[in-house]
Amino acid sequence: MAKEPMTEKVKRLIIEQDKIRNMSIIAHIDHGKTTLSDSLLAGAGMLSYETAGDQRYLDFLEEEQKRGITIQASNVNMVHEYEGKEFLINLIDTPGHVDFGGDVTRAIRAVDGAMVVVCAVEGAMPQTETVLRQALREKVKPVLFINKVDRLINELKLTPNKIQERFIGTIDDVNQIIVTFAPKEFIKEWQMRVEEGNVCFGSSVDKWALSFPIMKKKGLTFKDIYDAYAIEGTDREVALKKLRDKAPLHEGVLDMVASHLPTPKQAQKYRIPKIWKGDLTSPEGKSLINCDPNGPMVFCVTKVMVDPLAGEIAVGRLFSGTAKRGEDAHLSLSQMSSRVQQIYIFKGPQKFPVDLVPSGNIIGIGGLKGAFSGETISSQKDIVPFEEITHIFDPVVTKAIEAKNPKDLPKLIQVLRNITKEDPTLKAKINLETGEHLLSGLGELHLEIIENRITRDMKLEIVTSPPIVVYRESVIGSSPEMEGKSPNKHNKFYISVSSLSEAVNKAIVEGEIPKGRIKKKNLELIHKFIDLGMDKKEARRVIDVFEDNILLDMTAGIVHIGEVLDMTSNSFRAIVKEGPIAREPLSKVRIMLHDAKLHEDSIHRGPAQVIPAVREAIRGAMNAAGPKILEPIQTIRIDAPSQFMGVVSKLVQGRRGQLVDVTQEREHLIIIGKLPVAESFGFTSDLRSATEGRGVWSLMESEFVPIPKELEQDVIKRIRSRKGLKEGQ
Repeated sequence: MAKEPMTEKVKRLIIEQDKIRNMSIIAHIDHGKTTLSDSLLAGAGMLSYETAGDQRYLDFLEEEQKRGITIQASNVNMVHEYEGKEFLINLIDTPGHVDFGGDVTRAIRAVDGAMVVVCAVEGAMPQTETVLRQALREKVKPVLFINKVDRLINELKLTPNKIQERFIGTIDDVNQIIVTFAPKEFIKEWQMRVEEGNVCFGSSVDKWALSFPIMKKKGLTFKDIYDAYAIEGTDREVALKKLRDKAPLHEGVLDMVASHLPTPKQAQKYRIPKIWKGDLTSPEGKSLINCDPNGPMVFCVTKVMVDPLAGEIAVGRLFSGTAKRGEDAHLSLSQMSSRVQQIYIFKGPQKFPVDLVPSGNIIGIGGLKGAFSGETISSQKDIVPFEEITHIFDPVVTKAIEAKNPKDLPKLIQVLRNITKEDPTLKAKINLETGEHLLSGLGELHLEIIENRITRDMKLEIVTSPPIVVYRESVIGSSPEMEGKSPNKHNKFYISVSSLSEAVNKAIVEGEIPKGRIKKKNLELIHKFIDLGMDKKEARRVIDVFEDNILLDMTAGIVHIGEVLDMTSNSFRAIVKEGPIAREPLSKVRIMLHDAKLHEDSIHRGPAQVIPAVREAIRGAMNAAGPKILEPIQTIRIDAPSQFMGVVSKLVQGRRGQLVDVTQEREHLIIIGKLPVAESFGFTSDLRSATEGRGVWSLMESEFVPIPKELEQDVIKRIRSRKGLKEGQ
């Protein structure tokens, strides 16, 4: 009997929701995600076992192959047999480098489970915490794979008892992250326990894996692993092949996925209330909760691919209904209508068209021009969109980018539109004063990769400036009510400004308080504000949350106020984007509208009158509240041999940094430090030079803090000069 092709198996299983597992592989950089993906694909019969690990099948971009790192998330469908049943695994391999963390954030929206990969030698690293925290924030259930066990035996020469101590330490570290960040109702259930089978350990290079169920089923112990590596020479390869045949990596890992990760229907019951704030008792709400293939089609875009032949392809998760070719579709946030021209399933760089796909699957849809990451697409008009997909870190590095040849300017604009659609953590804007195109990213490497893509893949010669730091504007105190008059002098607005409390700011940044305009009374949100220490009256008056700033309407008894609140909110958002000191974005600011005097005739209180008046009042209030420039500071972890303690400390402190903590484990040094982004350019190469190539650093946290007073005026002057701002602008 002819073997059924993998694509046909996938097409057959996409309609069986209880057989579907949507998962991503998440980890710190170089902990072995892509090698693991290769081995899983080989086990599913999609790659040769001999080339798996070296092929890096899901790192198909030229830049990924050249640099040996994953840059973008890649989708693949595979089929795995467990306990006599076939399961469809919709897998997304994600980047480990912090500069490409936006791809991890978006991939997590599409999945229900996450395979956390941790290196047995390095343990849980900063990016392990970051990506696991992102998964837990979206109620994505984790399982754990401890990789590179071979290194504990070959390199560190640890005894079996010491190796097991390492495992226990790693599991405890991961469980501590779960205790800290998991939803309260899942803290206990989602903990990693070897005896429950949600922990697997192995070697993706040598392609074996063990879990508690596999050890019982195959009669293996850890001593068998240790003995296989203890053999010298060519006999070791024979022993490892026997081990691989008895406990193949794909079997241990994918058995764990099939048995411990939820079906789409199970996951959506608790995930939908977290990521969708519509009415759960409405027909579309019930359909989303139940992952109903017969309900309205509701699709969340997590990625946009620009294909030279197929055009724009929106990739994401189908949460409700069935996607069909030729069906009308409505883009919720863009307020546009379109049509589903093509539906795709993925195998890494390849895509295969299908006629229809029911809910619970990760797919690509062609023809939805105007779609972007985070967009909600539905067969129904006016559906409530999904919660915004927000990354933990903001873009903090900017470069001015210009076409080398002026005639290529239209092409540059189109290229920037395409790349910001594909990667929403990139921000592009035109500086109208200077005519520059400004591109902001998560780090130096992020922007460097994009520049290379523009030059090589898009055949566009460009000129870029040295890196520019993105600062923030805020206030240190409170202002009295300040008056803003409309140009016709018929309307007046009275506004005060104060700094936002740390508790509210943290809740916005971490996604506990959703961003956006608040059109109607939301009791749940009001109680959240009150719990965070906000006055009850003020909590009821919040009308807009934009970035990490809020706008409150404290007015009472004003007849026409409802007609101007949207314009007030537009003015608030404009000021948040470009503050009064140096046109940098606002952060941690609370703006309160106390009173307004409005002209009786609506023709005299239009946008041209209201917006300048509100803007004038906000700017005046900010200047009265003590304006302050905030600079981005990164908390970093540096790993290096202990003999380099002195040079590493000097390197950090010489860049206006400070040491927070220093620990030493035998010959290994771990330094936690704080480093201003403005001083971090070139830090990677300087660290390598200072430590003879043996020092590495990783990002733990990023925050904005007031810039030292002695530097503030010089920084403001440089920003204003770069933007071409004159006195009074």
